[in-house]
Amino acid sequence: MRVILASSSPRRREILKLIGLENFEIYPPEVSEVAVKKPSDVLKNAKLKARWVERTLKPEGETLIIASDTAVFLEGKFLGKPKNVEEAKKMLKTLSGKKHTVFTSVAVLYRDGNRRVLKAKNDKTPVWFKKLSDKEIDWYIRTGEPMDKAGAYGIQGYGALFIEKICGDYFTVMGLPPRVLYELVEELIGEERALKLFKGNSRTS
Repeated sequence: MRVILASSSPRRREILKLIGLENFEIYPPEVSEVAVKKPSDVLKNAKLKARWVERTLKPEGETLIIASDTAVFLEGKFLGKPKNVEEAKKMLKTLSGKKHTVFTSVAVLYRDGNRRVLKAKNDKTPVWFKKLSDKEIDWYIRTGEPMDKAGAYGIQGYGALFIEKICGDYFTVMGLPPRVLYELVEELIGEERALKLFKGNSRTS
């Protein structure tokens, strides 16, 4: 089976390898995304990415296309990726000492001959930030990490220093929850085949 990750994110590649899915191709989508105003828009964008890759590559034979989209919401307001340093500082000051929610949607498109099925799910995880000082914000900005992250932080990097707790899936905050991905793949190809697909890192003693 051909497996394609519709993303340029190194974090999502890392997660797939971590759960044993090693033989996959990478094809970043160049799609015009829906402007995110509410969590359901995150789901729409994940589906758009999967469909775009399918239309562009026109894969033959059995194929799975995996796409994902992540968004940060604070008090109902969407926080995207900062456009510049000043915007990153503003986002971090807004997150400081508060709870926000990270939504990650996963879409999996299965194609085999004339059969084509797209399934998608949205997952959310609340995140609590510690109160940040101006020095801490300036230091974090200098690491460069906030500039390409939704909400101007990464839980898997330096940003972990400032997170008090989460209530949900760590990988949802990181950008691709394996549990959700597995559930979708299982629905599409069955339990036995899904388990075989995620076997790359398995070892026998």
